[in-house]
Amino acid sequence: MQLFYTPDHARVGDVIPYYENGEFKLFYLKNWNPYFGSDKTYGWHLLTTKDLIHYESETAIGILGGTGCIIKVEGLYHLYYCVFEDQPQRQYVCHATSTDLTNWTKYPDETFGPDESIYLLTDWRDPHVIWNEEEKCWWMILCAQNQGNTKRRGCVGLCKSADLHHWTCCEPLYAPQSSMSAYECPDLFYMNGWWYLVFSQFTDRFQTLYRMSRSCNGPWICPKTDSFDGRAFYAAKTCSDGEHRYIFGWNPTRTQNTWNFDPDPTHEGYDYKTYDWGGSLVPHEIYAREDGTLAVRSNPALKKALTVSNEIKWIPLNGDWKVDQTSVNVDSPIAYASIISENDVPHQGCLSLDFTFTPGTERFAVVLQADQEFARGYYFYLDPKRQRIEYKSAIRMHEQGGWTFQYDVELERPVELIPNQTYSMEIFVDESVMEVYVNDEVAMSVRAYDLHDRKFGLAVSDGAVKFENVKLTTLGEL
Repeated sequence: MQLFYTPDHARVGDVIPYYENGEFKLFYLKNWNPYFGSDKTYGWHLLTTKDLIHYESETAIGILGGTGCIIKVEGLYHLYYCVFEDQPQRQYVCHATSTDLTNWTKYPDETFGPDESIYLLTDWRDPHVIWNEEEKCWWMILCAQNQGNTKRRGCVGLCKSADLHHWTCCEPLYAPQSSMSAYECPDLFYMNGWWYLVFSQFTDRFQTLYRMSRSCNGPWICPKTDSFDGRAFYAAKTCSDGEHRYIFGWNPTRTQNTWNFDPDPTHEGYDYKTYDWGGSLVPHEIYAREDGTLAVRSNPALKKALTVSNEIKWIPLNGDWKVDQTSVNVDSPIAYASIISENDVPHQGCLSLDFTFTPGTERFAVVLQADQEFARGYYFYLDPKRQRIEYKSAIRMHEQGGWTFQYDVELERPVELIPNQTYSMEIFVDESVMEVYVNDEVAMSVRAYDLHDRKFGLAVSDGAVKFENVKLTTLGEL
């Protein structure tokens, strides 16, 4: 069993979620590279699940093309997707229908590209269709680039239709003239009095972002924290089961040294490698705060699967640690204090805890796969000065890493950290996947390969921290 689904011999790419009759139908683009087995089947694949952790066998549905959407109208399923041409580069939207989500009738006469007076011909993909009750028509938003005087033309395109078969190109729904990449996998939904526009971009920033508005026509507000996750979570789209809304992205694998990023060809691990296109399926639950901004928390099914409690035994290394059955704390005002577990990090499991820190605390960390000398490991630093959680991998602590990295921060997420308040933290591990959640509000996805079967650790630098309700859970009987 996997906590975060990864297909055999392949990777999960863009997910197109649909929900009906108690089940999520997760269509996705499958990246087989570099696999060439006889079972290799191109195009959209379908996963079915009730809880986003137990999946039925997947099937290919015969749609050869890029990301799109599924809707159901009067008993008929409509599927919109995109196709590509090269030399010159052109992209088009396609339409198909089905009565069973498996056998599809295509409408080649309905394939269409953008209005060149509004948009560039090079980007016209990832169609997403909703019924707009306010305008009494169908809306299709798209990944596009509009005409403009600079290279910063990324936008969310808009088309409208009365019958789902004939579409009229309109001015962009959102065109801030700020990004050089087209806004991929756009998604639009209404919740609790707000419209939310979700999209992904891969220049300037490499993230899935969102904007919010009281009107479907904007203006679109950029919230203080406008992302759901970090660099290792991409192309995410949302879907609701009627009570909860989830956002589905992929945590990329790292198997290739595409840009010669690793300067040592004899290095046997993968943590130096570049990110692949696609990887493991990661669903986050999203919800709205009182002010309308969106927060992220873990899929509830993860905790239901991880039912075996494991006693944690600690070994202090530096500092005057006070340890009891479920709590660990230290006051180390002018030094770095560290403690390590006797327990190995499980291949599948969750370390959860609450933490509280005093004013002036420099920073503190939860560590996975630490060695006995507390040197190399995967470090999640909480940084009150910079109001963030920062990830540092083992390669940052090695000479080769020092030669390689020209920058200080590997991965980070903004987190509001206030002294003397108690926060929760969960780190889910599924082989090379690590998914971190802070205070049921902030998520960070990480892919780490090289270290395993090592220890948990805690560290505090120049301050005092209480770690309470520390729990290690692993898989129970299936």
